[in-house]
Amino acid sequence: MKKLLRFGIAGGIGFLVDAGVLSLLLETTPLGPFLARLVAIALAMATTWIFNRTFTFARSGHSLAIEGFRYGSVGVTAALVNYGLYSALLLSFPDLQPVTAMVVATAASVLLSFFGYSRFVFRDE
Repeated sequence: MKKLLRFGIAGGIGFLVDAGVLSLLLETTPLGPFLARLVAIALAMATTWIFNRTFTFARSGHSLAIEGFRYGSVGVTAALVNYGLYSALLLSFPDLQPVTAMVVATAASVLLSFFGYSRFVFRDE
C-alpha cells in the first residue's frame, strides 16, 4: 500500500510537470497542443523516473543503464497510450481544452504505468 501511495505522489508530481509545461508551451510558443504535449510528456517522464527511483521503489539492483532502459520502455509504452488517447480526444472534440484531454488520457494510463514499473523495472530478480 505504501508503494501505491508513493507512486501516486510521484504521479501527481509528474502530472503537475506535464500540465504545467503543456500550459506554458501553449501560452508562450507556437507549438500547438500536439507538439507541446510531446515535450511535456518527456519532461514529466524524466521527473517521475527520478522520484520513483529514489522514493517509491527500491533500486532494482540493475545498472543505471538497464534500469533506465526498462523505465523508458514502460514509460514510452504508457506515454503512447496516453498520447494516443489525448490526440483522439482533441481530434474528436475540437472544443475540448488540451489540459482536460491530458487529464483523461493520464488517468487512463496510470494502471499500465504502475504495473509496468513495479513488475518490470523495479522488481527484485
